[in-house]
Amino acid sequence: MSIFEEVVRWFLDPAHWDGTFGIPNRLWEHVQMSFLATLTAAVLALPVGVLLGHYGRFGNLAINVSNVGRALPSFGILVLAVPLFGIGAAPAFIALVALAIPPIVTNSYVGMRDVDPELKEAARGLGMREHVALLRVEMPVALPVIMAGIRTDGVQVVATATLAAVVAWGGLGRFIVDGFAQRDDVQIFAGAILVAALAMVAELALAGLQWLATPRPMRASMRWFSRPGRTDELVLQGG
Repeated sequence: MSIFEEVVRWFLDPAHWDGTFGIPNRLWEHVQMSFLATLTAAVLALPVGVLLGHYGRFGNLAINVSNVGRALPSFGILVLAVPLFGIGAAPAFIALVALAIPPIVTNSYVGMRDVDPELKEAARGLGMREHVALLRVEMPVALPVIMAGIRTDGVQVVATATLAAVVAWGGLGRFIVDGFAQRDDVQIFAGAILVAALAMVAELALAGLQWLATPRPMRASMRWFSRPGRTDELVLQGG
């Protein structure tokens, strides 16, 4: 019997769909941790990136600090957090939040910085106060790029949350870690499939959320491309 047939049989086994160690519970743990980590990172990082981009100050410093944060390995943060917080959900949560903050800071800063200066001047010319112009003019224009950072973060967090099983937390990573411990290649393969499938679902869901967050006149001119030195970034083409 091939490994693929064994994996199919593993998924068809009712025992793997029931109880604390079943797929639904592990999936819920993974989704819950990923969502909370991404949300916490957004709450912490968005005000920093938005304000720095709005005022146009200390931007290079913020991006450089963010790049340093992105260079730190999540597994290293995970290991360092264990002596301080013990094993379980706490070190996993801290490592995932640390992973998610830098791209959100970078994209929110870039999004706000690249708002057309003439648009800002027009808002001031209409008598808008600074905070009103920020919320009603600049933020809607920058929101697609900001959401691109959150989209990138969400997928990265879902994939990296697999490592949390190393510190005795749950999630889909338990299938992989337990599979290695038991030398069960089928369970490892099945766990990898589950994580990949969840990451794809997260990508599609966040792409839809990003599309909804984009002002309607700008949706038709959206396209994606990779640019060195930046996270997954949305580019708006005029015309």
